[in-house]
Amino acid sequence: MCGINVIINSEIDGQKAIESMMNATIHRGPDHSGFSKVSENVFFAGNRLKILDLSDTSNQPLWNKDKDAVLIWNGALYNYQDLRNELLDLGCEFIGSSDSEVLLNWLKFYGTDKIHALKGMFALAFADLAKKEIIIARDISGEKPLYFLQNEKSWYFSSETKGILAGYDGQLPIDTIQFIPFFYYRHSFPDGSFYQQIHQVLSGEVMVLDFSGKLLNKQKLSIPHFKRNRLSQSIFEETLKDAVLKNFNAERPVGMVLSGGADSSLLYSLWYEETGQPLNTFTVALEKKYQSKYNDPYFAKYLGKRYPSFHHEILVSQSDLRDNWPEYIKSMDQPIGDSAGFLTWIVAKTAKEKVKVLVSGAGADELFGGYNRHRAFNQYLKHPKLFKFLKAFGTKFPFPTSWKKVLQSIQLNPELTFIQMAALQPIPDQFLEEFQKWYPQHGSLIKNALEWDRTFYLVNDILKVHDNACMSNGIEGRSPYLDMDLLSMVQAQSYLDNLIGKKLIKSALQNRGLGKIANRRKLGFGLPLLEWFEEKEFRNWVFEPIKEMEKTWGPDFPPEMRKLAANPEKSDKRQFLQLWNLFILASWLKNNE
Repeated sequence: MCGINVIINSEIDGQKAIESMMNATIHRGPDHSGFSKVSENVFFAGNRLKILDLSDTSNQPLWNKDKDAVLIWNGALYNYQDLRNELLDLGCEFIGSSDSEVLLNWLKFYGTDKIHALKGMFALAFADLAKKEIIIARDISGEKPLYFLQNEKSWYFSSETKGILAGYDGQLPIDTIQFIPFFYYRHSFPDGSFYQQIHQVLSGEVMVLDFSGKLLNKQKLSIPHFKRNRLSQSIFEETLKDAVLKNFNAERPVGMVLSGGADSSLLYSLWYEETGQPLNTFTVALEKKYQSKYNDPYFAKYLGKRYPSFHHEILVSQSDLRDNWPEYIKSMDQPIGDSAGFLTWIVAKTAKEKVKVLVSGAGADELFGGYNRHRAFNQYLKHPKLFKFLKAFGTKFPFPTSWKKVLQSIQLNPELTFIQMAALQPIPDQFLEEFQKWYPQHGSLIKNALEWDRTFYLVNDILKVHDNACMSNGIEGRSPYLDMDLLSMVQAQSYLDNLIGKKLIKSALQNRGLGKIANRRKLGFGLPLLEWFEEKEFRNWVFEPIKEMEKTWGPDFPPEMRKLAANPEKSDKRQFLQLWNLFILASWLKNNE
């Protein structure tokens, strides 16, 4: 929806710095940009993408009528009508019809006391001039990014690290610690970035500062209690249908990334059943020689026979990849080594000609146990002795590659086992503690595993990819599966066997005669890297930047990362994901020299 930027106690001219930050994030809000001097040493700037209330009354920074409160924010508030009604009962008056005006007045009335009532995705900054306080907050699913730099009493906040770099007076070196999580997980640690001193506001974190930059309070939002006593197929579908209607609500055209997989197919099916309105849908189509394996177009067309749409196939070949690569890397705020990033970006680049909101099925796998590792870990918890025996026996038996990966992951500690299962390759013992400190501790073993994927992998890989791809093209990304009521529903379940394997999603599809989609083999969303790496020309294109990167950064790499980067030609065929990971990092570092 927007880009936001805040400065408290700028080390240089505050107005000049905030304008530089605003201009650096203008792609996030192409419809309007503005800044305000909130106080002598506090500056706000916002870039707006108009989604609700297309008038200028909701341009940011957004002030209340008394000029004693101001808001900048990025996101969407899905229960804003309910909150608006409560505010009307309190005597609040509204000028427009946007969720922005509701959020401004809600924070003015309640401060942080009722911030937990917000249902939606957001990164926000709100200043109360009467209290001389600033609220900084990020939604509980981390759908919207928010970075900050603190230097003594100076604070810089921005939707992107690009914003902070533009406003901060000084050089910020690369944070080489992030090479560790990047090599094993494709992204930085949740509290960091690839620049020293630039950190992330964590998902669900709320900070309160005074106008002098003193941190007064910090709290963590929690998922509310699910109001139903039990979970059934009908309750699931009812809750998801409500999430779909809320997420698809906009005054600008809405479209969908339609992979033909279970998650996106169910979302579109529910939308069409409720409204009968076809939307623009977008599917990646690889070259024909790969389509027997990467068959998204076939399943998207199959869905379209029952639920019509204005469908667009986006052809992606190696030449398309190379032609667009410089522009893609330039658009990338932080490196994420997921090939789905390029596909999402090319979809958004095409979709922006038709839509301003792009919906995806992100979050379904993490909530409902859709990855193969979830099923494997669940079986491991039920039969730990068998898995440990198989691991010991594994060197003497030719297990399939997927099984070898599972068995290599087995540790004495179940949580370390799942951390290893989710990694690209086994993490050495010397680094495991750095990952383990982020692992959830409050649920059952299987629930903690799903929560790890939701809070560590989803937030820092998939959602960052979706946000960066959409916002760099001036459109908004949304994820209905991360609706607060769905999160509450999953968190309330103590027994998760009826969730693992996305049983609820697949049953909903089967009930609609879409069993072919429900039973489709899961490949994931990405480029055909395994096949492309068979071609010498492609390998050379990827390997040369990796080897050049190693010459500069190799001493800072973990040992396994340096070994692979120095000699990518000697890599194992199964390391194609790690090689692509390194190629993205090499391209990003080169672009940000």
